[in-house]
Amino acid sequence: MSRYALVVVDMIRDNVNTQRHGLMDVQATLIIPKILELTRLFRRHGNRVIFACDSFMDGDFIFGGRMPPHAIRGTGGDEPIPELEMQPGDLFLPKRRMSAFHKTDLDQTLRTWGVRTVAVCGIVTNVCVLLTAMDAIQNDFRAIIVSDACACYKRDLHEATLDLYSSFLLEPLFRIMTAAELRSELDNAS
Repeated sequence: MSRYALVVVDMIRDNVNTQRHGLMDVQATLIIPKILELTRLFRRHGNRVIFACDSFMDGDFIFGGRMPPHAIRGTGGDEPIPELEMQPGDLFLPKRRMSAFHKTDLDQTLRTWGVRTVAVCGIVTNVCVLLTAMDAIQNDFRAIIVSDACACYKRDLHEATLDLYSSFLLEPLFRIMTAAELRSELDNAS
């Protein structure tokens, strides 16, 4: 049984490496090497890797705001980017809303696997990454946001989000760590 799981949020074809999102593409591309390092580390330690991916329906309610239609289920745009080398043992988790926990069976799956701590990375720091980490807490898991493996379209929003939660009341149940700090924790837990 694994005690940790890594949730890679929204690093999908329609969100990364396209010309649609401008600054978001640049920021998301910068964190690919760090996420790849983390997925390999988690697998090596026998921990689980989950790719939580936007997977909307055509005409979905979520597109009623300023967000343009993207990641439409079945188009391929809702799949993890190939650079992250998703493996057969990884979980592909389609999600219809911001949190990977919202109306999915992620909490039950993590309990089945014996997970106690959920590390979250991907995009965007101040929305889907944060909400997934918060919902981990809501579901009685410890949560870690991996600061150098998540991004936002504006670097200052990324930093402001991390600063806001760096000394959160729920620490140590909720932490912000670098990939190196998390690597050290995993190495010591083995």
